[in-house]
Amino acid sequence: MGKKQMRRILIASLVGSSIEWFDYFLYGTVSALVFNQLFFVNEDPTIGLLLSYASFALAFFIRPFGGVIFSHIGDRIGRKKTLVLTLSLMGVATFGMGLLPTYQAVGIWAPILLITLRLVQGLGIGGEWGGALLLAVEYAPAEKRGLFGAIPQMGVTIGMLLGTVALSIMTLLPENAFMTWGWRIPFIFSALLVSFGLWIRKGIDETPSFKKVKESGEVPKLPIVETLKNYWREVLIAVGAKVVETAPFYIFSTFVVSYATANLGFSRTATLTAVMIATIITTILIPIMGNLSDKIGRKKLFIGGTIGMALFAFPYFWLLQQKSVLLLIVATVIGLGVIWAPITAVLGTMFSEIFDAKIRYTGITLGYQIGAALAGGTAPLVATALLDKFNNSYVPVAIYIIFASVLSLAAIWAVKDRSNQKLDETHNTSAM
Repeated sequence: MGKKQMRRILIASLVGSSIEWFDYFLYGTVSALVFNQLFFVNEDPTIGLLLSYASFALAFFIRPFGGVIFSHIGDRIGRKKTLVLTLSLMGVATFGMGLLPTYQAVGIWAPILLITLRLVQGLGIGGEWGGALLLAVEYAPAEKRGLFGAIPQMGVTIGMLLGTVALSIMTLLPENAFMTWGWRIPFIFSALLVSFGLWIRKGIDETPSFKKVKESGEVPKLPIVETLKNYWREVLIAVGAKVVETAPFYIFSTFVVSYATANLGFSRTATLTAVMIATIITTILIPIMGNLSDKIGRKKLFIGGTIGMALFAFPYFWLLQQKSVLLLIVATVIGLGVIWAPITAVLGTMFSEIFDAKIRYTGITLGYQIGAALAGGTAPLVATALLDKFNNSYVPVAIYIIFASVLSLAAIWAVKDRSNQKLDETHNTSAM
């Protein structure tokens, strides 16, 4: 396969995951600034904010369902067709949000329509990651699989950066203009990103792994049944491994914003700047770590990052306690920028290597989305509850990060490193 086609495949896998996280981040931020006032109108502003946040959390719990639906299609009909479907769904939902009438215009229909679109967005997101990852990994030459698998992982941080930049520009508008039409622009603008994503994906053929499964006549009738029956151990391993990638990420990027501002007196700008710098560093490091995993093996890198995460839990909070902006940036850069990078870089490729091609889409998606729902969506809530219960002491939150690391280490211990094996050598890892 030519370099041009290879580049197209990598861009196609990156675009989807970047749009997914752009949409996701955009909704999260706008729900706190706008939706609580324009859609979830209530006498009590706190209830409005809570309803708004609840609509944000909704996508986390709908994602595994979207994952099941689209991974079924992905393992039955093909990766490429599924990716066009998931991207179109996400695009229509996000674009639609930008055009919605407010509570003042249509009353109760405003929050109902918004929640409906949020559910559609959640369904699309659930199936997008697995497809984007497999597009990169199943096309990759054996010696570059780690690098290729790291590319869609960069979508998380690129999407966050795009969302931050788009909203930062819009908040420069006068308050009235921002509340009337300014907040809508990034949602409508996402249609351009989606069109580009669909155009890129249109020129791509089905992946070699899926073609082989189809030729051999091994396409399962119900991929989820086969996965849960024969590959439940691998699914549990993937869920466990996802914990150390997702819980600390939300502590370093989301929870820290409220903790550093409310408890330690940092300005919102200083905290967000620290997260932004760390995000840029991790975006640069992810492909470097993916490439390194092709040389030294995925398992070593993952274990190294996970041990680093456990060791850094207490120093991280100690650095924040010094109440220096410089040390806040240093702490965030070490945690989110450096230690997190190898974990997230190898995660997807490692998942792909423990599942057979015929149920690979379903296997990796179940592991990823269940892990994200259990440990990701709940991390800021758990951390906030721990602070509240233990009199604002950071010790329980640091122990929580260590617990997440230990859980993932236990999960990954059973995995045989397959970095040097061909992707489609049949293997059922129950005998790992």
